[in-house]
Amino acid sequence: MTKKEHLLSIFSSATKAGGGIHTTAELAYMLNEKNTAVFTKFLFNCVKSGIIRRVATGIYESVLTPPEPTTAIYKIAKKIRAGVLNYISLESQLSHTGDISQILWDRLTIMTKGRNGTFSTPYGIIEFTHTKKPLLKIAPNLYLDENINMYRANRLQAITDLKNCNRNKHMMEN
Repeated sequence: MTKKEHLLSIFSSATKAGGGIHTTAELAYMLNEKNTAVFTKFLFNCVKSGIIRRVATGIYESVLTPPEPTTAIYKIAKKIRAGVLNYISLESQLSHTGDISQILWDRLTIMTKGRNGTFSTPYGIIEFTHTKKPLLKIAPNLYLDENINMYRANRLQAITDLKNCNRNKHMMEN
């Protein structure tokens, strides 16, 4: 089995297990390779030949066995800001709860204990907004959405986040 075939096999297995989005470091580990410039060049060549697709810096998916489109953006977001608290809030959460009438199709708004940042992906734009609030104040207002395996803010937390970030409050229904 060639290295490219092995890479495709890994993506295929991961997709069946609910994954399908991987970082450069994860792919190097699964292929038993060192995460070096040579390995990065290998991934670049795989992207160039159409075997895999780069969905964000250092994050890839298989073209042949892509992840479920409805959950892919959440998987990418978790990979971009791994290791810190992230939760869906602001306009995305208020749209989800019906507190704003607009449905956000192309943008995911996330509060994070990590850095601010906006990332363009094939599945939409992911916007991270840093919060300085202590974890003990935030945690009681979050719940786990098992369909996407991410935390979401409850209604009051999402409204509070919207106000604290000086975002457009005119979209609110009431």
